[in-house]
Amino acid sequence: MRKLLRGKPVAEAIAAAARKRADILREGGVIPALAVVRVGDNPGDLAYERTILKHAEAAGVEVRTVSLDADVSQDVLSVVICQINEDPSVHGCLLMRPLPAQIDEAAVCELLDPRKDVDGITRASLASVFAGSGDGFAPSTTEACIRTLDFYNVPLDGQRAVVVGRSLVVGKPLSMLLLARNATVTMCHSHTGNLDTITRGADVVVCAVGKPHAFDQRFFSAGQTVLDVGINFDEDGKMCGDVHADSVEPVVAALSPVPGGIGSVTTAVTLDHVVTAAERLAR
Repeated sequence: MRKLLRGKPVAEAIAAAARKRADILREGGVIPALAVVRVGDNPGDLAYERTILKHAEAAGVEVRTVSLDADVSQDVLSVVICQINEDPSVHGCLLMRPLPAQIDEAAVCELLDPRKDVDGITRASLASVFAGSGDGFAPSTTEACIRTLDFYNVPLDGQRAVVVGRSLVVGKPLSMLLLARNATVTMCHSHTGNLDTITRGADVVVCAVGKPHAFDQRFFSAGQTVLDVGINFDEDGKMCGDVHADSVEPVVAALSPVPGGIGSVTTAVTLDHVVTAAERLAR
């Protein structure tokens, strides 16, 4: 393998550019602010919250955390979201998901003002991605994939891209972003036949199925760029991706690692979205 697509330099570049824009906003009296809404104490949510807090200053973003009990009612959570919508000093909201079983997650997501939806969870945000209008925000992970490819000068125009996974969090919106960059996109999923043949024929492969080490060297060929979006834990409790990196690295031209790849860029993109939202709301 010629190149490891590490996320840290990508994230640092995004944060540095966001900080310059945030400083301009601050000179005008606007402090970009993100509300992080967490229900319960899910370890994954807590870890992501800590990551956001750790990196927010570098991007020039103020973070306000809203922590609610795991048994919070639909009405209380709805009031919190509405208060964020109405607060002019808050420019973005990150709602930690999945939500507990007693919450209608789709209904809560739709309450959020799309202008403050910095992680692309509302229908309006997703519609803007599919329409290519640029009005809303794409889910941060999907944009992180594009930003990573751009940072490492991976061409997309005219290239064959395969996205394995069809969720609204990654697969479907990422396919739209790749199409917008003139890639020829094939979307695959658990019912796709001859998946290994399809992935081997691509220039760029994105694995986003959430299954540890689901893709080994059989799925790839020389010269490919592979993005591993999976965040999983193996039988030893060690974080790993969807790609079996040890077997794939000798085959492909470039691979994003897990950890240390797309995840760190996702955080930077979320914070960058907050700055953009503040710019739009300040007009």
